[in-house]
Amino acid sequence: MDGPDLSRTDIAACRPRLRLEPTTMDRVRIVEVGARDGLQNEAARVPAPIKIELIERLANAGLPVIEATSFVSPKWVPQMADATEVLAGLKRKPGVAYPVLVPNLQGLERAHRAGADHVAVFTAASDAFNRKNINCDIAASLLRIQPVVERALAAGLPLRGYVSCVLGCPYQGEVALADVVRVSAALAEMGCEEISLGDTIGIGTPAKARAMLRAVAQAVPMRRIAVHFHDTRGQALANIYACLEEGVRSVDASVAGLGGCPYARGATGNVATEDLVYMLQGLGMETGVDLDALVETGRWMSGKLGREPASKLGRVKKT
Repeated sequence: MDGPDLSRTDIAACRPRLRLEPTTMDRVRIVEVGARDGLQNEAARVPAPIKIELIERLANAGLPVIEATSFVSPKWVPQMADATEVLAGLKRKPGVAYPVLVPNLQGLERAHRAGADHVAVFTAASDAFNRKNINCDIAASLLRIQPVVERALAAGLPLRGYVSCVLGCPYQGEVALADVVRVSAALAEMGCEEISLGDTIGIGTPAKARAMLRAVAQAVPMRRIAVHFHDTRGQALANIYACLEEGVRSVDASVAGLGGCPYARGATGNVATEDLVYMLQGLGMETGVDLDALVETGRWMSGKLGREPASKLGRVKKT
């Protein structure tokens, strides 16, 4: 049976690409993941209009890349059941990329029909985590990803690759650096333009983060690497700082510290985007982000969820 028809390239050709450009040493590109990674585990359903407003507020605050949604099965992630509605309802801001997560060819076809112009695929550096999450080991997960990547590239869709559990796994404990490097290199070789290295359970420390990044950078150019730190043990900003010193200039973050991981007990959200921007500004690094507008967006979204922001800045800074 023929696979989904993704031969159309007219949409992708006229929209901003996620492809990395050479950056100056003092500019950091933030990939905002709050609308997808941040909201996907919320128990109460967040209405599509709220998600759309969140994404548009983030774009207006100056975020250059905003992960909009995920085309996974609604059976497994009910919060993302409105992915098509969210993507269709967005007023896209010129120059802003809105990648979506896709787990397989069916998800890719749904995303493409909905007008997605950037996609992301995902796996983990842990066999145990992959088995719990997607019911297969690392090798099988890469085999599943390969046709998705090929089809997306044929359609002219820029690709991002996520690697989870790069510093530890809730099921197997230690994760071998060799596995992190192997998975990252495989995704890069397939055609993923950027590889996001995720400390899914927030277990890393600066020294371990630095060593992991150095190992991956031997196989994947630093300009194609992003870091994605959860703040479960309060180490996310320190880990990011260590990686900035090594040359990383692309960092994932979640407004108001939204998020978690359903497969990792106690895992909190990503580093809060507000706190990250504050640190980067203090270091003299450019982000293009309006910090006051970002803080207000985090407070607004937290109010919709009925709680205080998880970000430190969201609790103390007055706008």
